[in-house]
Amino acid sequence: MRAITVRDREAGITGLTLEDLPHPHAAENDVIVRVHAAGFTRGELDWPATWTDRAGRDRTPSVPGHEVSGVVAELGYGTTGLTVGQRVFGPTDWARDGSLAEYVAVEARNLAPLPADVDHTVAAALPISGLTAWQGLFDHARLTTGQTVLIHGAAGGVGSIAVQLAHEVGARVVGTGRSADRDTVLDLGAHAFLDLEADRWEDTGQVDVVFDVIGGDILDRSAALVRPGGTLVSIAHQPTVRPDDGQAVFFVVEPGRVRLADLARRLRDGRLRVRVGAVRSLADAAAAFASRERVPGRTIIRVAED
Repeated sequence: MRAITVRDREAGITGLTLEDLPHPHAAENDVIVRVHAAGFTRGELDWPATWTDRAGRDRTPSVPGHEVSGVVAELGYGTTGLTVGQRVFGPTDWARDGSLAEYVAVEARNLAPLPADVDHTVAAALPISGLTAWQGLFDHARLTTGQTVLIHGAAGGVGSIAVQLAHEVGARVVGTGRSADRDTVLDLGAHAFLDLEADRWEDTGQVDVVFDVIGGDILDRSAALVRPGGTLVSIAHQPTVRPDDGQAVFFVVEPGRVRLADLARRLRDGRLRVRVGAVRSLADAAAAFASRERVPGRTIIRVAED
């Protein structure tokens, strides 16, 4: 099969290559997915799991990309809950070969059925962003109706979904970003927008939850915006400043079939929008990885047609 691979950690993005690899093996409780569309994270070549397995052994050449939408082509021994020919989507394991390939082996529990009327390119943009947004807001911050949440990077992959989910639950939403993002963020359902470069942060007032995707000084300054007893949640790194009488949480997203299926229903019903900015071919995946062009939405790699 054809796949995008990396072999040299020092080469980074310049080491991405399209080559032929053996067809993946379906271990116990795995499925082999014929990839129709794949999502990737630009920083994943810096992740240790891209280069070594869970035992610390070198696993190159490794295939990046950890979001997949496609069709089940093969079931591993003991796999239940999915069938050959079924449309599925979900995240792939961080420490195994990913989705920038014609086929990928995935634990069945990571995948959810994909409705027939949801396009693979849209579905491939949802797993990590959607699960991260849900888990950050509701599993870790316990956001509820009537509370106020400030969401950093509200026009991005995670932030745009978090804005919509928080709005739907009845929270007051303050989205942040660059000035060019204002209309997009308000259109997604935010009640107010904070330009991180031009507006006074203090004018937003205190909030119950801050959901951070940026880290650094943005994360540190955000602690002061959280009212006593509130929660500061980050996916960038462990917060070094804690809100008064509150909690600071760092987390890494976990797979979840039930929640993925729920997000897919929202997508199908029009209650959730996923921003896909560009669709590239597998042959163009290395260039898409290396691009620094600011695209309004996720870049998705189309591997096979329906």
